[in-house]
Amino acid sequence: MKTPDLQVNRKPAWRRLLHRSTSWLLPARCVICGAGDVDAASLCVGCRADLVANAPSCPRCAEPLVQSEPLCGRCLRHTPPFAGSFAPLRYAWPLDGLVTRFKFHGDLAAGRSLARLFVEHAREECDSIPALLVPVPLHRQRLRQRGYDQALELARDIHAGLDGVRLVPDLLERTRATDAQTRLDAAGRRRNVRAAFAVNARALRRLGDERPALALLDDVMTTGATLAECARVLARAGFTQVRAWAIARAPAHD
Repeated sequence: MKTPDLQVNRKPAWRRLLHRSTSWLLPARCVICGAGDVDAASLCVGCRADLVANAPSCPRCAEPLVQSEPLCGRCLRHTPPFAGSFAPLRYAWPLDGLVTRFKFHGDLAAGRSLARLFVEHAREECDSIPALLVPVPLHRQRLRQRGYDQALELARDIHAGLDGVRLVPDLLERTRATDAQTRLDAAGRRRNVRAAFAVNARALRRLGDERPALALLDDVMTTGATLAECARVLARAGFTQVRAWAIARAPAHD
C-alpha cells in the first residue's frame, strides 16, 4: 500500500494534460528570466552562466572553500556522521530565487530544472553513485500546509535521470513537527531536529538484509544539521555508507 507521501504530489489528470498541451503549443522559456532558446534544464545561456559552482568545497560537508583542502575546519573539529557530501551549486543568485519559488510557491517547473542541474553535475562529477536515494521527509503537518514534499519531488526527477539508483521514498519518517530551520542558528538547528526522524520498519524489511551505499537528498544544505540527524538514524539501522546530497550549499556561517 502506498504511503500518503507517494500520493500527494500526483497532479490531477486535467493538469497533466494541460501541461503537456501548453508545452507543445508554447515555446520553452527560461525558468529564471523568461528568455527563449533554453537548454535541457530550461535555462538560457545567460542565466546558466550566472550559476555559481560549489567549487572548491569540503569533500565531507560541501562547505564552500577559498581553496581546495582535504577537510574544512569544522569537519576537522567535529566529524559529520555522513561519509561525504555532494552539493554542486552554491546557494546564491539566481539559484536562490529558483529554490524559493519551488519550495514555497509551488513552482514544480523550477524543481524540475533544479533536479536536471543536479543530474548533469552528478553524471560528470560523482565518482560513484550510491545504490539508494532517500529524500529527507516532511512532517505530515507541513505536508498538508505545503501540499507537496519538495525533497521527494526532486528525488523522483533525479531518480529518473540517474541510472542504477533505487528510490526509497519512505525509508525515513519525520516523527514530530519542527520549527523552520531558517530562523535558527547552528546550535538551534541541531536541537530542533534532534530525535525528529525514524526509520520506517516496513520499508526496511523490504530491503531485507541489504544495506548498500545510500544518498540522503535535501534541497539546500546550510549547517547540515538535518542531514546529519537523518544519517545518525540510518547508521543505527545498519547503513554504514551514507552520503549527503543537496542541490545547493549555503555557507554555514550565514
